[in-house]
Amino acid sequence: MPKRTITAEDLYRFHLVKDLRISPDGQWVVYVVERVDRKTEKKYTNLWLAPTQGGRPKPFTTGDQRDFMPRWSPDGRTIAFLSNRDDEKQPQIYLIDLDGGEARKLTDFRGEVGEMVWSPDGTRLLLQFRKKDPEIVEMEKDPKKRERGLVERHIARMFYKLDGYGFLPRDRWHLYLVDVRTGKMTQLTDGPYDETSPTFSPDGKWIVFASNRSEDPDRKPDAVDLWRIPAAGGEMERIPTPYGPKHSPAVSPDGRFIAYYGRIGEGEWWRNQSLWVVPWEGGEARNLTQDHDLHAAVDIINDVIGAWATPRPLWSPDGGWLYFPVALHGKVQLRRIRPDGSEMETLIDEKGAVGFFDLDREGRRLAYFFGTLTDPGQVYVLDLKRDRARRLTNLNAWLRRVDLGTVEEVWFTGRDGYRLQGWIVKPPGFDPAQKYPSIMEIHGGPQTQYGFAFMHEFYYLAAQGFVVYFSNPRGGRGYGEEHPRAIWGRWGTYDYEDLMAWADYMEGQPYIDPERMGVTGGSYGGYMTLWIIGHTRRFRAAVAQRVVSNFISMWGTSDFNWIFQRPLEAGPPWEDLQKYWERSPIAYLGNAETPTLIIHSEQDHRTPIEQGEQAFIALKYKGVPTEFVRFPDEPHGLSRVGRTDRRIARLRHIARWFQKFLTPEEE
Repeated sequence: MPKRTITAEDLYRFHLVKDLRISPDGQWVVYVVERVDRKTEKKYTNLWLAPTQGGRPKPFTTGDQRDFMPRWSPDGRTIAFLSNRDDEKQPQIYLIDLDGGEARKLTDFRGEVGEMVWSPDGTRLLLQFRKKDPEIVEMEKDPKKRERGLVERHIARMFYKLDGYGFLPRDRWHLYLVDVRTGKMTQLTDGPYDETSPTFSPDGKWIVFASNRSEDPDRKPDAVDLWRIPAAGGEMERIPTPYGPKHSPAVSPDGRFIAYYGRIGEGEWWRNQSLWVVPWEGGEARNLTQDHDLHAAVDIINDVIGAWATPRPLWSPDGGWLYFPVALHGKVQLRRIRPDGSEMETLIDEKGAVGFFDLDREGRRLAYFFGTLTDPGQVYVLDLKRDRARRLTNLNAWLRRVDLGTVEEVWFTGRDGYRLQGWIVKPPGFDPAQKYPSIMEIHGGPQTQYGFAFMHEFYYLAAQGFVVYFSNPRGGRGYGEEHPRAIWGRWGTYDYEDLMAWADYMEGQPYIDPERMGVTGGSYGGYMTLWIIGHTRRFRAAVAQRVVSNFISMWGTSDFNWIFQRPLEAGPPWEDLQKYWERSPIAYLGNAETPTLIIHSEQDHRTPIEQGEQAFIALKYKGVPTEFVRFPDEPHGLSRVGRTDRRIARLRHIARWFQKFLTPEEE
């Protein structure tokens, strides 16, 4: 039976893994599966259980609700999780026995949980928690107040909104303990600071966390330290570490060391995120990965799972290894390293991406998520004694009946001799004797990477008859520190040259029509799309999405407000106005002639919609064929996390624009 091609509507069919944890005895993996209800456009998540020794996974919770953040009790008999089953707007903590039965509601708070950790003795849950604003709580309870809306927002700090979230509550992230028998919550920290990444010491006597407790954290966002506080309450103590952002502390089994992820310096985003170890009793922190020039993070773009958080580093039970991810050459590997840095091993190095991972109590089995170019992702378990992996799930089996086309990985040479990596998606039924229209895709960030991860958008555009190609020009991750550092303060230089070299390479392929080449990208990719049409006319059509067009007006309007001056290596606009203007694509749109579609979301707080408005008006004023598509109620990440019908509409607009200008009817 011939296979069909992928459609935009297939976005409704995906079932996606969003989290996982292995039981302490290594016999079970609990994982979260997300699905979309086509009638309501709501996304629901439920818990599933998969036996690690063979057998079919089974649903552990059911229903149209959001069950998420499952955490095993230390004895493995109970799972704590969050659910909005009783209140759609307010998830609470529930407990459910491994043997099944009804979940027991534990809490009745009004706020949100960032992280949740069991105490070693299984009597308490440690929460990263913040309260909702009282007026928001009242609105949720009272339909009349909800209809009238807020009277005002009173803002007193610089970082007051977040893309995909909205306006932040006045309360900060603080630490709480919850009694698992009574549900009573005890607050441990307070004040105008955020406490994040909390965890217990192995003996349960201490809680370790990360916090920026500088005089003005919004002015010094990198001044993050590690801290500890007695679990019984009391004064917190700072753990000396080098200056710079850090997160995810993990205490060694013997309590002598703390591992964490971090960078050094003020605002130097180009640096790798490294794995560090610092003695509990004080002493010099050691960067374990620095000499290897590795980026220790789950950092890869996909458009179905969304953003992957980097799991906390894991200690082996004997303290002899630390497990951590590495973003490298389009992959996300799983590695482990000795705490003294003397030895490092790569455990998973396939062409794909490791996401979540978790280790059982004995350090024998490691559960992990792994996705590839052709599979959005499955749950696996690795037997570390036998070095043998087993796949536990069979999600999205319908993709086997779909012809995605073929993907070719290539390495090519830039104009200055720099080696670069790229991928080419060829349409289903590809005929090398034909000449194809093509689309170059440019990733956002720029400090991330394309690679061996599923991209529905690329396959959809290939199914429309386009050759789609994407690469990792300088500015991104996965190729050592010098790769992102090359464009620090110089967006539109080496990155532009690398992209043009990529276009040169593709134009030289016998199946590419040089007269029908298009370009698109979002966020930083939208920036580069505008930059390209202002500097060359080689492309016949462009789609610029969630763009950065004007650094001057974006200063202070983004959720990152002033911080975008850092990639410019600039001060505020009144000090370096010319640098802001020189690096802004709008300064060069007077040269543009490429027909361009602008796509932007009205609730985009990262690159506010005025950025798209300026680009649209500039091109329209210039007389360039231009349209503007605005999506209401959507954030910056529409293409990955937006409402499904809007994601579908976006894809159709992109395809329509390129079909109009790259595949005219007469051809």
